[in-house]
Amino acid sequence: MSTLELSRPGLSEQLTRRERVVLSNLTEDVTLEEIASRLFVTRNTVKSQVRSVYRKLGVSTRADAVACAHAFGLR
Repeated sequence: MSTLELSRPGLSEQLTRRERVVLSNLTEDVTLEEIASRLFVTRNTVKSQVRSVYRKLGVSTRADAVACAHAFGLR
């Protein structure tokens, strides 16, 4: 078990349903605009949700967020 897993119990419960949807879209090679189009929201809404996901995961890059998603089985 990694240090991250020990320090973040119940992570999937900390993320809202929409944040989990946005995080799953981050695993693909798409822009924030493309994600926004898929979810029928504005780019700024997605940008805000991504910032919230990063904050909750304690990361600062898309690659780190995707790695956390995979580590916790959030895809």
